[in-house]
Amino acid sequence: MLSKLATRSLSSTAAVSSRPVVLVDAARTPFVRSNQEYDGIWAYDLQREAISGLLKRNPKVDPAKIDRVVCGTVIQDVSTSNISREAALAAGIPTNVPCNTVTLACISSNVAMSDCAADIANGNADLCIAGGVDVMSDVPIRWPRKTRSWLLKHGQKVKGLGGKRGLFAALNHWKGSKLSMIGVEAPAVSEFSTGETMGHSADRLCAAFGVSRQDQDEFAFRSHTLAEKATKEGKLKDVLKVFVPGRELPVTRDMGVKPDLKKSQSLKAAFVKPHGTVTAANASYLTDGASACLLASEEKAKELGLPMISYLKDSIYVAQDPVDELLLGPAYAIKAMLEKHNMTIDDVDVFEMHEAFAGQVLSCRKALASDKFCQEKMGLKKAVGLIPMEKLNLWGGSVSIGHPFGATGVRLASHASHRLKEENGKVAVIAACAAGGHAYGGLVTRHPSY
Repeated sequence: MLSKLATRSLSSTAAVSSRPVVLVDAARTPFVRSNQEYDGIWAYDLQREAISGLLKRNPKVDPAKIDRVVCGTVIQDVSTSNISREAALAAGIPTNVPCNTVTLACISSNVAMSDCAADIANGNADLCIAGGVDVMSDVPIRWPRKTRSWLLKHGQKVKGLGGKRGLFAALNHWKGSKLSMIGVEAPAVSEFSTGETMGHSADRLCAAFGVSRQDQDEFAFRSHTLAEKATKEGKLKDVLKVFVPGRELPVTRDMGVKPDLKKSQSLKAAFVKPHGTVTAANASYLTDGASACLLASEEKAKELGLPMISYLKDSIYVAQDPVDELLLGPAYAIKAMLEKHNMTIDDVDVFEMHEAFAGQVLSCRKALASDKFCQEKMGLKKAVGLIPMEKLNLWGGSVSIGHPFGATGVRLASHASHRLKEENGKVAVIAACAAGGHAYGGLVTRHPSY
């Protein structure tokens, strides 16, 4: 049974000033499955590709006029811990432009965009680049904590840990130490506070809301089919062409998009075995990729003659119980955004929801459509309403396109903004869940010039 919790808005930006913030353009590397096309590429290299690609597409923008660069990431490399700075410098951003890195799990680049939008709205900046990156092909792997502690305390006694002599010296000093000091630690894939993986939580969520294995497989197939269709029709305008050293041909499309319902239905449970319903096919996969977008005040964009795709009207961040509602955040974020702006689901033309799992999206959709859930958990008199499938993720989503943790937020904003033109709409709502029970809600409106 899901616990009763109140939604609390942690942050709301870009609505605190009358200074309009516009999305000028967004660009991203193709998203690929980890350990494949980008194997051996550093995360900061992919972020550089996204930033430099964005600038090349917008020659009217002088890099020296950029006021700030903010990028999101989740899996950090200690040598490029401020990956925003390293990637920006490598992309040709001048040294006097401040750059910082933010992290909030799967909504890290949403935070990057919110921070930049707030600066622009408040008059502290005119032009900003926000982005995000993660490369799951290359994640930091550490020695156990006991080993790290020992090395920090005794490292001065072991001169030169590299090479055979260094290794011999280290082993000599380790004589008598516990076997627990030998081994490695990979980045955790489970919630620190609960010890549970997100996949296990997704399985329990699907059981609670009656989302079947068939429902999930069919939604995942829909995601792949729509992404493939959008790619063939040239709608994914944010995708860059990336040349990879050692590869004869450039990477030009999202490489994980492969509709195959029969194969999906044949897979076994990935988390709750043997009877779980979440599989490798109806969940987003480990992905490498980077994104970047150019944000500006409307006044500055007009002055420079830049295109204006959409207005970034508002951002809301919420947090729920990471035990029972880890993946339900999008429902709460959508409810909070609609409530704040006195809107209903019918007022929204486009919905873009991050697909961490097919079952997570379907459960959030059911939650918003349930009178009982909305009354007991959200304190409403009736259901928020059912998000129509014909408005939801019509160019595919994270299950098919992929999900580099730090980069997805920019993709969601880009797709929502371009879809408004393609579908002749005016208002889009973005929602995404993240580790720790967090979620993001965004409000985007079509710019009249687009």
